[in-house]
Amino acid sequence: MSTDQSSATTAEAAEATATKTRRGLELQKFALFGALLLLFLIFFIASPNFLTISNISGILLAASVTGILALGVNFVIATGGIDLSVGTGMTLFSVLLAVMGTSAHLGLPLPVAIVLTLVIGALVGMFVGFLVSYMKIPSFIATLAMMMATQGLSLIITSSTPQYFTEHAWFRQIATGQLIPKIPNAVLIFALVALVAWFLMNKTLVGRYAIAIGSNAEATKLSGVDTKRWTLYIYMTAFMFTAVAGIVMASRLNSAQPALGVGYELEAIAAVVIGGTSLAGGRAAIGGTVIGAILMATLNNGLQILGIAQEWQRIAVAIVILVAVWGDSVRRNRAAS
Repeated sequence: MSTDQSSATTAEAAEATATKTRRGLELQKFALFGALLLLFLIFFIASPNFLTISNISGILLAASVTGILALGVNFVIATGGIDLSVGTGMTLFSVLLAVMGTSAHLGLPLPVAIVLTLVIGALVGMFVGFLVSYMKIPSFIATLAMMMATQGLSLIITSSTPQYFTEHAWFRQIATGQLIPKIPNAVLIFALVALVAWFLMNKTLVGRYAIAIGSNAEATKLSGVDTKRWTLYIYMTAFMFTAVAGIVMASRLNSAQPALGVGYELEAIAAVVIGGTSLAGGRAAIGGTVIGAILMATLNNGLQILGIAQEWQRIAVAIVILVAVWGDSVRRNRAAS
């Protein structure tokens, strides 16, 4: 067989694999949507109060913050990494917003404080990306350390005291206002952020290289891509999403709660994996992540309405995570065979 024929055969095989992967993701997205509808039906049968406009609005509002976090985590997981700091990171960014934007502290104009919060989010992401790419610290360890650091900083900065935005009456409307009747603005922000995430993942080098690094980091490096620098940019992008989630959460609560955040990282990662993004890297599914976040919020909400104790709710979330990871493992084994 000639070199040209061999190259053509390799290209055809790669294209066939890519097509198979795309079809698999589409089928999974439909299956996930069907599972969400089934969950709605089960909870509606168990409690007619579940399927009310106010409750559905509450589910979407809860899904918004987790969903924005999950959209950011997508970029890290696409590289084959993990981010355990998104929950406490979200809390730190909301605390920093309160410190910068209230008269009890720095007293900056709140719009300026919001922009600075996003900038700080980018800088923190660059630092974590530096630890992972240049210092060669595994993402699990780097983000675990960042999780502990951000949790501690939030408590230190506020002296473990909630910070309120009562002097800015308009701030709460960012998340809880309703430009569209019955739909909180946080849901619209979630939809907008999802569109941005889809564009970044599918139409820019940040997303393209995130998937390439997750598929084969060494081959990507040999092709001329500065994988260290782009890994830094990928983490910077992910942490900006975390900063957005912190702003939305602060607006939703009209306060910064320094003890909040632990546990959000599990739900965000679960939403990502349920949505079809592979924990092994090399594949990302923004649309599936949106559905996954809504599914997680629906599960939590339905269990609360049924009066299930919170400790059992956590067990249910743990089971969902285990099933999602097992499903990801099955998909990867099928793809390899």
